[in-house]
Amino acid sequence: MLGLTLAVTEGQHSTVDATLAQPALWLPRDRRAYASGSPQPASLSSRVSDPLSLLPNSRICGIQNNDRIVGGTQADIDEHPWMALIRYDKRNILNGGQCIDYLRPNRNDSSFSWTQVRLGEWNTSSSVDCFHDDCSGPVQDIPVEEIIAQENYDPQDSQQHHDIAILRLAYNAQFNDFVKPICLPLSNELRNSLFEGFDMEVAGWGKTETRTESDVKLKVRVPIVNVNRCASVYQRVSRTIDTTQICAGGVAGQDSCRGDSGGPLMGQAPSANNWMVIGVVSYGPAPCGTQGWPGVYTRVGAYIDWILSKLRP
Repeated sequence: MLGLTLAVTEGQHSTVDATLAQPALWLPRDRRAYASGSPQPASLSSRVSDPLSLLPNSRICGIQNNDRIVGGTQADIDEHPWMALIRYDKRNILNGGQCIDYLRPNRNDSSFSWTQVRLGEWNTSSSVDCFHDDCSGPVQDIPVEEIIAQENYDPQDSQQHHDIAILRLAYNAQFNDFVKPICLPLSNELRNSLFEGFDMEVAGWGKTETRTESDVKLKVRVPIVNVNRCASVYQRVSRTIDTTQICAGGVAGQDSCRGDSGGPLMGQAPSANNWMVIGVVSYGPAPCGTQGWPGVYTRVGAYIDWILSKLRP
């Protein structure tokens, strides 16, 4: 299983206007193409022969201390300790490709190195996070050394296929009760599963039903939607859904939203208590949480080989 931490890109998300008979999709506010082509891939010479050796094992990943999110409830201070970006090992993070395009400070420059990742956050409005008598340690702000977007991702393409990227940190994160990795769906069964019939969880600091972003990490349960049913819904707005994507939600008032992009769609493994990342928030209806319009997520299982090929110490 692969260890991750999630970083959510505040204010970014694609949408479809659901106030119309055919809703509009929420998309990043600033969707510009890469001016200089795709980011530089990791050096071939630095890749390891066994990338699985870099990943935390199941005794570490996906374990938490307790056993625009729309319609969500407040997450406990030590819940989902992998939130910030989706991390694989201590120096690799998974995110959405659309967020990477937005984060580039100068789109005429191929450098992405200015970006930082914050780990261990719960309440963005406080310097020290406490809930009752439980206080977390200091957050970890770590510069991003390298950004690796999926090579087939096109920020100008409204379909938003291959909306996934890895951020490599400048140095290792320090795992503790509030900063931990999540697991990846590594087995063939999990890689290929569409998880129909399961409920998953989304968490983040995105917009809520009040249309304001939340200071405190929120979470919401969303049901997985049959991919063919999801495809028929989005066909109305000329979007195609394929098996590299997964849909969840479609329940009034319960959804991810703007500000949650790049965050995880996650669930617990059927035979264990470990949490694993199933999808990466990509786009959905506007307003968020529109009945009958599920959110669309990049299906992580479809990209496991790509992820492993990019990992290095």
